[in-house]
This record gives sequence, structure tokens and C-alpha cells, in this order.
Amino acid sequence: MPRTGVFVCHCGTNIAKSVDVKRVAEEAAQLPGVVYSTDYTYMCSGPGQDMIQEAVREHKLDSVVVASCSPRLHEPTFQRCVEGAGMNAYLMEMANIREQVSWVHGKDEGATEKAMDLVRSAIAKVQHNVPLYRQELPVTRRAVVIGGGIAGIQAALDIADAGVEVVLVEKSPSIGGRMAQFDKTFPTLDCAACILTPKMVEVASNPNIRLLTWSEVEKVEGFVGNFNVTVRKKARYVDVEACVGCGECWAKCPVKKIPSEFNAELGPRAAIYRPFPQAVPNVPVIDKENCIYLTKGRCGACAKACPKQCINYEDQDELEVIEAGAVVVATGFEVEPGKLYGEYGYGGHPDLITGMQFERMVNVSGPTGGHLVRPSTWDPKQEEGEEPKSVVFIQCCGSRDEEKGVPYCSKVCCMYTAKQALLLKEKLPNAQVYIFYIDIRAAGKGYEEFINRVQDEFQANYIRGRVSEIVPEDDHLLVRGVDTLLARQVEIDADLVIMATPLLARDDVQELARNLSIQTDKHGWITEAHPKLRPAETLTDGVFLAGACIFPRDIPESVASGGAAAAKVVDLLSKDHLLSVPTVSVIDEKLCAGCETCVGVCPFTAIEMVEVEDPRTHEKRKIARVNEGLCKGCGTCAVACPSGCPSLRGFTDEQILAELDALCV
Repeated sequence: MPRTGVFVCHCGTNIAKSVDVKRVAEEAAQLPGVVYSTDYTYMCSGPGQDMIQEAVREHKLDSVVVASCSPRLHEPTFQRCVEGAGMNAYLMEMANIREQVSWVHGKDEGATEKAMDLVRSAIAKVQHNVPLYRQELPVTRRAVVIGGGIAGIQAALDIADAGVEVVLVEKSPSIGGRMAQFDKTFPTLDCAACILTPKMVEVASNPNIRLLTWSEVEKVEGFVGNFNVTVRKKARYVDVEACVGCGECWAKCPVKKIPSEFNAELGPRAAIYRPFPQAVPNVPVIDKENCIYLTKGRCGACAKACPKQCINYEDQDELEVIEAGAVVVATGFEVEPGKLYGEYGYGGHPDLITGMQFERMVNVSGPTGGHLVRPSTWDPKQEEGEEPKSVVFIQCCGSRDEEKGVPYCSKVCCMYTAKQALLLKEKLPNAQVYIFYIDIRAAGKGYEEFINRVQDEFQANYIRGRVSEIVPEDDHLLVRGVDTLLARQVEIDADLVIMATPLLARDDVQELARNLSIQTDKHGWITEAHPKLRPAETLTDGVFLAGACIFPRDIPESVASGGAAAAKVVDLLSKDHLLSVPTVSVIDEKLCAGCETCVGVCPFTAIEMVEVEDPRTHEKRKIARVNEGLCKGCGTCAVACPSGCPSLRGFTDEQILAELDALCV
């Protein structure tokens, strides 16, 4: 006869406000097999857990039901609790009477009855539970960090400093990410390169970090502690070890008018190029789509100019499989290129630019050498142009606009617009600055004070309202909008207009997410395991998140999240072995017909077909087998299999039917 204990939690007033907790405990005590039942204000607290352990020992309980909040939140807590009393962790069940009862019902008889039904069901199930045991899994003490922006750099450095080998994979020719494109950072106005470059150099010199730039992750197989990451190292056509970055090659290259990606296409680059002066590695790459030699078989100017003979036109892509115990995704974000508001006419007038283009223009290593000029007047040969006298900044050019498909706030635009206005006024004190805004969001240390400084000290004119259209007029731009505070229409004759375009999830992250069996939301951002309690983790064990691949973030937040992901990796890889979760699918190999239905439906690619010998006929046949390191116990295979050979440990047919029978009483 089972000996079950029931523990009902008040959760302060979270549950008790709607559910008669004492009555639930009293009625549970009358159910078959229940030898002890009680209630307590906070069952997850120390005294509450002590109560459970004492009851297990005193009443010789062989199973426990805790009626409280979500198992997702506290199941590990109570599993550890019963283990401390000598009971198998999987002989404990939770009945969720907070989210599923109290939070969705008022205080009425129905809430208490529903809570009782859930408790009765959990009791019936736990009395059919059997002990489950974790398996030891080996651990590879190496991490792969995907993305070389500031978050990925921070994660790699922190992991390496803990003595763990790191492979940092970056798809661009250099690490640095978006931060490398900025001139200064808000609110302290630190030079972005001055604080980023030392970290980039540290990455290159750290003996525990292997840097793979101009490389992309193509495939990820395996499971926590034992990943196989396939990386495509794209042909660079330049010997990284021999090159000293002298610049002779790109100086002699005849193809010099390719729009520079790093300069937000505001200036040109050559077919062989180094993205920016502080690039790490300080080695150029050949753009094979625009190189005359690689497309037409002639030229070779860069090879002739190179004093070290570093150019190799025969270079080919290489695939390398890296064994790793953990993966950090730090792939960052995209900046919308200004096309969401077609009515503004972006692309039709050179003096209408994006915030990222302004960043490159104001930077001394940018296309204008730091000169703030109207792009339409810039003469690169003379290195001069007309300075703007009237400048308009437009915030929320796509963000917070459901019609444009970006209903969320991009979080950093208010601050970087204010920063850009300040930089402009420092260089051009007599320029008139107008900033159209919906409202100002400055939620950060020193952010509000920074906004006030731009308004008061630098006399930026903030106009609360939207811009309706931007019309070319003579050689200027006429900006029409509305001032909602003064309830009047506004027309400004502008020399330069800068749009604060939204931050978007990267398009290429979808394929990576599928490879890693992690989820993305409807806007393409990668989904955390829990936004509050597990913000650096995913639902795939061993895969962690850092930076703005999750959602728009500023630099301090990205650095902090990189450190958080690194801490999770170091904690994981510091163990001699890992323990698997036993609530996974298991396949009855005698029943398996080898139809592969389960392989096709498994969302975690945890099932593979293997060839075995039939002991009766000695013939070879294919059957399905579950990799317990990859399986997450979702049960999809058990539902889909026409032979009924998969079953889910901890959720067998017998256990589920026992729950249903209890609900039908």
C-alpha cells in the first residue's frame, strides 16, 4: 500500500486568496494511500522544506505531492528537498494550483474544487511513479562562442580567464561587432574604439582563445557537454600568419568603389580590404565577388604589391569540426537600413541618412575623416564639403510601429540620438538641432541626466511629434511634421536629416537557431529559457545567450550578459561529468518497425536510426534509438509512432490514465 504525503502551499496570499488551502489539505488526507497531509504558508521556504523532510522520515513516506506553483519554477527545489530525506527525486509530483487555479479564478467554490481535482490527479500519478536515475555524461572542456561583438568578446575572455579553452567564431573579417562602428558611447562619451580595442587585442593574445574570423557555423550536432560544431572557414585569399597589414595590397587594388559595409555604405572600399584600422586580426580579405582576378582571371595587382607574398588566389573554404561542451550564441542584431518609411524617400537624397551612417561620418576613421558635412557636397579628393546649418533627427523611424512590423521599442535610439546631437553641437556649435520624438526613454544610470544636458547645455530643440514627410526643395530637405505639445504643424528647412532606425533580429540567426534546437520569437529574437530567472540560458542544455541576439541592448547590458553566459559555461564545464535528466523517451526495440516517423517529428533531433541484429532471425534491421543527452522529454515521438513503441519515463500510459481516472471520480 502506498504511503503518500501531501503538502499544500498558501504562497502567501497568491494561492490562499482564491483557494481554501486548509480544506484542500483536509480532503487530500481522506484519499487512498495518503497517510499525511498538511498546509503551510511558504512551502518552498527553509522551514517548509524542513517540514517535508521531517514528514518523509517520521511517516515513512514513499511518495510526495506538493501543491503549490509552477513545476517549471520550483520542481528542482522540491526534488532536492525529498532527495535530502533519502527519497528518489522522481517520486515527487507537483500540482500547480497557483498559475492554473488561483491566478485564473476568483475566490469562489469553483477554485477550491479545481485545486482539489489537480491534487487528486497528482496523488494518483505519484502512486504509479517508479524511481528514475540520472546517467553520467562526459564533458568536453571547451566552449564555442558564436559572434565576436562586445558580448561575445566579453564571454570569451571570461571563459578563457577561468582556464577553459574557447573558440571564438566571427563571420566578419574582424571581431568588434557593432560597437567598432561607433564613435563614442553614451552617457560617458568614451571613445568606442579606445575601450573596445584593448579587449579585441586581448582576445587575439589570450592563449586560451582560438580566433576564427571570416568563419561561420554551419552545423551543430550532439548534446550538452558533447557538441560537434562544424565551422566553415571561408577562403580569405590572404595568409593570416604571414600578413603584417602594411596596406600595400589595397592601395594598389584598381577596384575601389565598392560600398563599404563597415561604413554603412556611406563610403567606398577596395576589392581587397581591411574593415577598419583597429581590425583584429589586422589582415585584409579579398571580396571574391568583386575581385578582377577571381572573376576574370586577370589583374593580380595586390599579389604583385604584397612584399610578403601573402596573397593566395587558390585558397579554398575549409570545414572544421570542433568538439565543445558548451556553446554561447552572441550573434547580435541588424540595423534597419532606412527603408521602412518609404514616404521619407530614403535613398533618393544623399542628405537623408541613418543613425549608423552618422556614426561613421562623425568618426575620424570614417568616410569623411570625421568631418561633419552634407554628404551631397562631400568631395573626397579635396576632403571638404559644406557644413550643415540646420539638422533634424527623427526618432522611432520604424520602432513602436505595428504597421511597419516593429511594435517594440528598440531601447537605445533615444540615447544614441541624444549622443549624436551632442557630438554634432560640439563640432558645429552654431548648427540648429531639432529632434522629433514620441517620448523619451532613458532608463539607465546617468541616462536621464545625459538627456537633460543635451537639452539644456547644448540647446537641442526637442519636438514631441511625428514627421509626416520629407520633401527635397532646391538643394535642401523640407521636413514636415507636427508638434503635439503646441498643437501645430511644423516645417523645417534642413541641410541634414538623420533617422533613428530600429534594431532588428538577424535574418541568418533562424538557421543557426534550428541547428541548435533553440527557439526564436515572432520577431526573430532568440528566446531565453526564462526571461527573469534564466536570462542567459536556452531550453537546450549547454547553449547559452549573450548580448543583443535576445533583444535590443546597450553596451553595458551586453557586457553584463556576456559575463553571465560565461559564468554559466564555466560552472557547467567545471564538472568532471554531467548528469542526464531521466524523464526522457525510451523505445521498445522489439516493437520498433523502423518506419522513422519518430525521427521526422523529433524537434531536438534526439532520435537516430541504428542497425541491429534480430536475435531470432539473425537478420539486420533498422530501429530507432534515443540519445538521452539530447532528448527533452517532450513526448512527440510517443504520440506519433504508429507502433506505440516509444514511451516517456515519468509519463507512461499507466501514469496518465491514473490521473484521468482520478479526475473522473
